[in-house]
Amino acid sequence: MTSIEYGIEARLSFDAYPDEGGRSGELDHVRPLPRISIHAFCESEEMQQTMERCAGDRRMAKVSLRINNGSIQAAANMFASAPTPNLIVLETSSHPAALLGELAPLAEVCDPSTKVVIIGHHNDIALYRELIRNGISEYLVAPVSMAEILNTIAAIFVDPDSEPLGRTIAFIGAKGGVGSSTIAHNCAWDISNLFSTEVVLADLDLPFGTANIDFDQDPAQGMAEAVYTPERLDEVFLDRLLAKCSEHLSLLAAPSTLDRGYDLERGSFQPMLEVLQRSAPVNVLDVPHAWSEWTRALLGEVDEVVVTAVPDLANLRNTKNMFDALKKLRPNDRPPHLILNQVGMPKRPEIAPSDFCEPLEIQPIAIIPFDAQLFGTAANSGRMIAEVDKKSPAAETFAQIAHVVTGRATVKKPKKGGLGKMLGMLGRK
Repeated sequence: MTSIEYGIEARLSFDAYPDEGGRSGELDHVRPLPRISIHAFCESEEMQQTMERCAGDRRMAKVSLRINNGSIQAAANMFASAPTPNLIVLETSSHPAALLGELAPLAEVCDPSTKVVIIGHHNDIALYRELIRNGISEYLVAPVSMAEILNTIAAIFVDPDSEPLGRTIAFIGAKGGVGSSTIAHNCAWDISNLFSTEVVLADLDLPFGTANIDFDQDPAQGMAEAVYTPERLDEVFLDRLLAKCSEHLSLLAAPSTLDRGYDLERGSFQPMLEVLQRSAPVNVLDVPHAWSEWTRALLGEVDEVVVTAVPDLANLRNTKNMFDALKKLRPNDRPPHLILNQVGMPKRPEIAPSDFCEPLEIQPIAIIPFDAQLFGTAANSGRMIAEVDKKSPAAETFAQIAHVVTGRATVKKPKKGGLGKMLGMLGRK
C-alpha cells in the first residue's frame, strides 16, 4: 500500500481552468473546510486523481489529507495499529451483498467519532439505506467529481445553522499606478449602493493605502490594529475598527504612515479575513501591487480575483505571469477577472485591447477609457465616480463590474469586429 501526503501547502497545477459553467460553478457555495484529517483509500487511478484535485483546492487549505492506494481491508489493517482520522473515504467495487461484511473489521477499529464516506460502483437504493442505517455518513456512486466530494465533506463537517461566509473579492494591479485601488473603491461603493448590502472595504496597503483619502475619512484605528493584534480580533473588535463611509459601506483603513516597517508574514491577514467573512456579505480587498508570501496566500484563498492593467507591454507581461501563477494557486477556480484601465491616454503608445487579451485567452470584464478630469475631480474631492457624475460612462461601467464580481452578471463573448466599448458584452442575471 502506498500513500501520498498532502498538507496545508498542497497546490496542484492543471492544464486548464474549469469551464465557466462547470465544476467551478458547483463549488461556488462550498465553504472552506475546518481543520480536520482525512484518509482516502482508492482502488482506481481515476478516484486517486479526483482526490488529488481535492487536495489542491483552496477550500481544503486547513485539511490534512492522506491518499492511499488500497481497499477497505487495507484501511482496516492500517487503523488496527493507528488512530483513525476525522473522516475516512473508501472506494470499493465490492458487490452490495458482500460490502457490509467487508466493513465489519474496519468498524471494530474505528473511533466512534470517525465519519465514513463510501464510493461504490452499484446504484442500489437498498444498499444506500442499509449503509446509512449502519452509521455510514454517505454513499456515492462512482464516478464522482471533485465537487461532489467537497460538497459531501462540507455537508458532514460544516454547521448548516451557522451564518454563511461573506464573499471576498480581491483587487490587485498588474503594475503600480494602474488604478486598481480606485476601481476597488468605486466597486465597493457601487455594490453597497446598488444591492443595499453590507460591504466592508479593507485597504491592505498599510504604508501607502489611499482608501481613507478617497472616502474623505481619517479613522484613528483600522487595519494595523487588525493585523498586529490578532489575539483581540473578533466581530466586536472589528466593528470598533471600521469607519462608516455610507449607509451600507464600512472601511477598514490602512494607517498610511511610515513610522515602522511592514514586514508581514504569510498568514498575517488570515485572522482578519476569517472575521471579515463572518461580518459582512461582501468584502472588497484592496491589495497592493506586490508579490510576497502573504499576497500569494491571500490571493489563493479569496472567492474572486480582479487584475487591473493598462495596455502596455510591461502590464501584459505582468498580467500573463500573474494569471499563470494564480492558475497554479487556484486550480479549481475560474480565472481572474481582467479590467483594462486608462485606455486611450493621449500621445501614449498602446497595445490594442484585442491584441492585449489574445495571449491571455480571456476577455476583459471592463475597458475603462482615460478620463483625467472625471477621475481627478473624484479623487481630489473624496468622492466616488457615481457621486461626481452618475450619468458618465465610467459610472455605468463600475455598476456593471459590480454585477460581474458579485455573480449577478456574466461576461458574454464579444461579436466579431472588436471588443466593444465598456461592457456591452454583459448579460444580467
